Amino acid sequence: MSTAEPAPWRAWTPGTRVMVRRRIDDPDHPYTDVLGDVVTNDGSGLVLRTRRGDVHVPGDAITIGKPIPPAPVRKARPAPTSGD
Repeated sequence: MSTAEPAPWRAWTPGTRVMVRRRIDDPDHPYTDVLGDVVTNDGSGLVLRTRRGDVHVPGDAITIGKPIPPAPVRKARPAPTSGD
């Protein structure tokens, strides 16, 4: 009798930045990636905060995922000058 190891995503805590690949219901493109910070992890799935808002990812749709480094800090653009 073999026992399946628990899915790694179950150990991710709020605030962890992750990438997950999940299955979606589209025969032409059956997978999509979600990149964001874990907001909640209730064992049945994740809520990730992305640039576009919060995304619920059911645990049974997650095919692969991993923690990733924090987003790089964007450099501020210089203000335009009146001589331009």
